[in-house]
Amino acid sequence: MQNAISLLGSTGSIGRQTLEVAELLGLRVRALTANKNIALLEEQTRKFRPAVVAVFDDYAAHDFRARVRDTDVRVVSGMDGLVEAATIEGADTVVTAVVGTAGLLPTLAAIGLGRRIALANKETLVCAGDIVINRARAYGADIIPVDSEHSALFQCLAGQYPVIGGEHPAPGKQTAPFIDNGSQYPSVNGCIKKLILTASGGPFRGMNRADLQNVTPEMALRHPNWSMGQKVTIDSATMMNKGLEVIEAMHLFGVPPGKIEVVVHPESIIHSMVEFADSSVIAQLSVPDMRLPIQYALTYPERVPSLATRLDITRHASLTFEQPDLDAFPCLGLAFETVKINGTACAVLNAANEAAVGLFLGGKLNFYGISDSVRAALENIENIEDPTLDDVISADNAAREFVNKSAGSPSA
Repeated sequence: MQNAISLLGSTGSIGRQTLEVAELLGLRVRALTANKNIALLEEQTRKFRPAVVAVFDDYAAHDFRARVRDTDVRVVSGMDGLVEAATIEGADTVVTAVVGTAGLLPTLAAIGLGRRIALANKETLVCAGDIVINRARAYGADIIPVDSEHSALFQCLAGQYPVIGGEHPAPGKQTAPFIDNGSQYPSVNGCIKKLILTASGGPFRGMNRADLQNVTPEMALRHPNWSMGQKVTIDSATMMNKGLEVIEAMHLFGVPPGKIEVVVHPESIIHSMVEFADSSVIAQLSVPDMRLPIQYALTYPERVPSLATRLDITRHASLTFEQPDLDAFPCLGLAFETVKINGTACAVLNAANEAAVGLFLGGKLNFYGISDSVRAALENIENIEDPTLDDVISADNAAREFVNKSAGSPSA
C-alpha cells in the first residue's frame, strides 16, 4: 500500500472521492491542485494540510493565497504549479484526476521520477498514449487505471501478467504482454480474444436519432447510475466516453482496436470483461462506486475493506446487454475510426470533443453539433502518424481553435 499521494484535480468528483479513500486508508496528502473552486480547495487544504497547493488559474491562485495566508502551505499556479505538485518529494502515487489534456505534462513529469500513476485522466493516454507508455517503461513507473472499466479489465487480467522478481507489473511497467507483435512474454502472447468494455448507455439509452434532435444540456446531465462532472456526464450521453476508453484500453493493455468491443449494460454492475483465447470470460462486478477503483489503484496489489456498499447479487436477478446504436450515438463510431488511424488524430478527436462539449453546455451547439464538430476537425486537420509531444500539443490546440471558430461562423 502507498503512504502518501499527490492529487491533481482535488475538487472534482474523482478528487473528492479520492480524499475520502485517502482518509480511510490513512494516507498523507502531499499536494492538491484545482482550477478555480478555491472555496472547496480551502476546506480540503485545512483538513489535509498538504505541503503544496497548485491553483491553475492565476487570478484564483491570488485569492487562494490570501485565504490560506495563516497556514504554511506553499501556493503555486499555472502549468508549472501542476508539475510541481505532481513531482513533490515524498508522494508515492500521483492521482491524475484533472479533466482534459491539462494532466499530460504533470503526468509525464511524475513518470520521469518513477512514481506510481493512478490514472483517472483518460485524455493523457488518448492524446499521447505511445509517448506516455514508452516513458513509463523507460522509468519503471506503474500506471494503474482508475476508470472503472479499465480497473475492471486490470483486475480480470491480474492472473495473466507475468510475475517477475515477485512483483505483479502494472500495465505501463513492462512491455505489454498482450500485443501480437512477438512479445517477450510468449506464454501470454495472444491469450486475449476480446476486451469487453461495458457502457451504461447514459440517459438516452434506447432513443433514436429523431428522439435526440432537441436534447438540452439539462437532459444530458441526468445520468441514471453515476455521479460525475459535467464534461464526463455529457461524454456518457454521447457515448464519446466509451470511445475514449477504447483508445485508452489499447494503450494500457497493448491490444489492437479489433480486439476491443463495447456493449451496453444498463445496470452498471459488470464494469468490464475479458474473453480469453479458450473462450472463457472473466468479469469484474461491483456496485457503481468510483471509490472502489480509486482504492484499488492506491492499494494494489493488496485489497482492504472499502467504503463501497457490498454487492448483493440476489437483488440483481437480471443483467442485460445490448449492442450500441452507432447511428444514434455517432461519437462512438468516430472514436473507433480514429483509433485505427492513431497518431495525432486521437488528440484531435479528444480536443475537438472537449471544445464542442463546452459549446453544447453553453448553448452554442446542439446535441449532434458535438459529433459533427469532431468529424469536421478530423477531416480538416492533418494527421501526424508518429508524433512528438510538441506535435500532440499543436494538434490539440488546432482542434480547439477549429471547433470554436466553426461554431462562431454564420454557417455553424
